Amino acid sequence: MKKFRLTVFNTQPPHLYYGGVERRIVETAKRLKAQVDITVYSGTKSGFHDPTYIEGARVVPCFSTDFAFPFDNWVFNHSLTRTAKRIDSDVFESHAVSGYAFLKQLRKRKSKTHFIQTVHGVLADEYLQTTQSSPLSLRENLANYFMWQLSRLEGETARNADVVVTVSNYSLKRIVQLYGVEEPKIRVAPNGVDPERFKPVKDEEVKAKYGLIDKQVVLFVGRLIPRKGLKHLLEAAVTILKENQQAAFVIVGNGPLRKYLDTELERLNISKHFKFLGDVKDEDLPSIYNCSDVFMLPSIQEGQGIALLEAQASAKPVTAFNVSGVPEALVEGTSGFLVEKGNSEALAQVILNLLSNRHLREKMGAKGREFVLRNFTWDICASKMLSIYKQELEI
Repeated sequence: MKKFRLTVFNTQPPHLYYGGVERRIVETAKRLKAQVDITVYSGTKSGFHDPTYIEGARVVPCFSTDFAFPFDNWVFNHSLTRTAKRIDSDVFESHAVSGYAFLKQLRKRKSKTHFIQTVHGVLADEYLQTTQSSPLSLRENLANYFMWQLSRLEGETARNADVVVTVSNYSLKRIVQLYGVEEPKIRVAPNGVDPERFKPVKDEEVKAKYGLIDKQVVLFVGRLIPRKGLKHLLEAAVTILKENQQAAFVIVGNGPLRKYLDTELERLNISKHFKFLGDVKDEDLPSIYNCSDVFMLPSIQEGQGIALLEAQASAKPVTAFNVSGVPEALVEGTSGFLVEKGNSEALAQVILNLLSNRHLREKMGAKGREFVLRNFTWDICASKMLSIYKQELEI
């Protein structure tokens, strides 16, 4: 059968950024390249200026800025509109708010080309959850204002798209509630993990590299942004360290809250127990998961949480707040523990319990890997997306 053409829009170049969206684009392209001719348009960020091929997908730069989000996104969208007539495809797919202006151009031209809007964490939900959390700083209020503006664009695009794809049943419900999209129009295709990359392997060299020999490692992987609940991580750490001075907290990722975290750690006098690794190379991430004893995700809002899947695939027990799509990404009491949103003390207690019980950690880790292999691999995600594309094209 002749390949059909899929064009994907994402502000961040998927080969230079390692967020959940970018990982999904690359991993599905790798698995669909034999059946689908894929082109990805992304912004000129992190030095991306020349077309390239990544895992069988052609990645094309479209002018944006390398400035702060959401300004880069606005520029990217308006650059797309100037090239809209030259972009031909059988199916268009936009992630988050990366293609709202392009869809407007399609509708204006009365184009019949199919347009899929993929929603990860529902931006309107993120806005509401952040607003309802503890008092925000001036910077956080400004960031949340932009989140509200972007959520309006995401909602408008979802209503005007032919199909909306999202990553969890929770996100499906919130899209219906907050964006007014009819449920039959929405498909759920969860993110995944590569179980051959993320698997349990002992690696003492990596522990030695980061000075973690004889330490019990609590790992966090994610952007350093308000919705990741990092203040709860610090609060839990204070309680944990009162009982376990061997605990070390490893933070993978970067973001606007880094300076705030440094200041708070100094104030709490626990800086020596934290290691910030920043944005690590993608190939180094599996080893870092394997260095950990427990994975912690204190987010106050998550569409799903790819890091939870990667940790479980690596046979690590996970802990998180019982929010959003998180309960769908683990098995409570079997592969990890969920606690009440914002309850840092409860989060600390389940982590202390896990750190004190090696047998429990190993048992939950093994169950977590079984769960992920059964439900959340990139093969499963790619298969579901292929079915959605074919359904739209009626092939």
